[in-house]
Amino acid sequence: MINITIDGKKIIADEKKSILETARENDIKIPSLCFHSDNSPKEGCGLCVVEIEGRKGLFTSCGTYPEEGMVIKTKTPEILKVRKTNLELMFSQHAEKCNDCVWSNRCRMLNLAKAWGLHINRWEDRKKNYPQYDFNKVITFDSSKCINCSNCIETCHKQGIDFLEVKKEGGFHIVVPSSEKNKDCVYCGQCVTHCPSGSFSGVDPSLKIEEAIKNNKYVVFQFAPAIRTSIGEEFGLEYGSVVIEKMIAGIKKLGAKKVFDVSVGADIVTIEEANELIERLTKKEKLPMFTSCCPAWVKFVEFYKPELIPNLTEVRSPHIVLGQIIKTYFAEKEHIDPKDVVVVSVMPCISKKYEIQRNELKGSVDYVLTTHELSRMFLKNDIDIKSIEGEKKDELLGFASGAGVIFGSSGGVAESATRTACFKLLNKKLDKIDFKEFRGEEEIKEAVIEIGEIKIRIAVVNGLLNARKIIENHLHDFDYIEVMSCPHGCVGGGGQPVPTSKEIRRKRAAGLYEIDKDEKIRIADENPIVQNIYKEFLTDKNIIQKICYTKFSKKEKEN
Repeated sequence: MINITIDGKKIIADEKKSILETARENDIKIPSLCFHSDNSPKEGCGLCVVEIEGRKGLFTSCGTYPEEGMVIKTKTPEILKVRKTNLELMFSQHAEKCNDCVWSNRCRMLNLAKAWGLHINRWEDRKKNYPQYDFNKVITFDSSKCINCSNCIETCHKQGIDFLEVKKEGGFHIVVPSSEKNKDCVYCGQCVTHCPSGSFSGVDPSLKIEEAIKNNKYVVFQFAPAIRTSIGEEFGLEYGSVVIEKMIAGIKKLGAKKVFDVSVGADIVTIEEANELIERLTKKEKLPMFTSCCPAWVKFVEFYKPELIPNLTEVRSPHIVLGQIIKTYFAEKEHIDPKDVVVVSVMPCISKKYEIQRNELKGSVDYVLTTHELSRMFLKNDIDIKSIEGEKKDELLGFASGAGVIFGSSGGVAESATRTACFKLLNKKLDKIDFKEFRGEEEIKEAVIEIGEIKIRIAVVNGLLNARKIIENHLHDFDYIEVMSCPHGCVGGGGQPVPTSKEIRRKRAAGLYEIDKDEKIRIADENPIVQNIYKEFLTDKNIIQKICYTKFSKKEKEN
């Protein structure tokens, strides 16, 4: 730790953190575009420049590290002039088709320009030369907005996919999707959360949802576990704030008939996945068993590691299971024609848009909205969840156990399944509910859980490159492996609010574990709603198989 001064403020700084990071930690705002805390410094946009006393010129604060006694200035007239000039130069290569992302905060560059009162020219010719790419109607990439910061390239590489590449064309370096047959996008959406210019986005179905509401369809929303601790960020609330009832009130104001909790589906998935794990352990076949609730991970296995398809659990993901139950069990109880029911899943995840397109899953869920897209619908309709009066969840499919809620964080699926596996194998109340060995933002976590005489070797992995490491080096060291594509799991999903960082993801996850800790029911099997569904609907193996299970198969390139 060293002593430095920034804008007259004396600071004890960590010499391993850049000036930009140090300033932000001390509430000193320095604008930047190309910097993201998950990636290496690019020093490309030139917006984070600062002056250092005793040295000539300006220095990029993202790539410069503090030294003992350093005196730094961040807002001199020369700095402000250079920042504005650099931003204008970037806009000379930037198409102005950003009205959508101005108020949704996807394009930080445009928001900075407006804050500084800069005039932005139209560059339609650039749009003719820089195409828009459509990745299977899941993600779009408008290359005319790209500022060549290469965050998407690094992020895709960190996922072990390398689908995005740099191509030299006409003296310029541009980002393009790979044309190689052995590479394909898995739709994890991390390019979206790491892009500062709004070039990447999910395909937004909100207009179709509004049309369904206008046509008096019976529109039912269901929200994923991770949504409850992230959507508040879009409205200025603290990171990790729990806003379930306010969000429900906002959704009802949009015109939804019912709002249900996907965590109920997570409870059912937990029960079925624990059953399947116990069966595989007993028979000692198709081990290790991998989770399959992350569709980006499933696509990764199907395309890059098809030999491991039999190792995927055949249990469907929570929102697919609950979508099926809404269109069958719920529709029958409420005397509604299933053809009139439209199910909208609000997800932290862009790959769920891909999941509902899969032939074996079509019809379970009609539309997927990301956290960000739902907040955009709220803003469009003048709904501020910060000030709105909250409403309770609809009872029939609204109450979930704490185990269902923690599905939204890395390790949550493994912990939920372990609670149920222990409950089933020991046939008694558990002395230990919290399996903290599965928690935290570490990329790979390992534990051996002893249940009576049975030992289960479990790994929890987030990030597809880390999944590759496990597969290639330690595959047979484990019996059960949870894989989530995004950092820290769904709380860091591709559809979550921007910005995101390790600290933000940590706070979102902490909010979920607090909910779990406060719940009276923390094991999926003890959820009375789930017990009732099994008693009244999931009464035999054939129905359970139809609603909860599917088989996966090898995928060819889809883009």
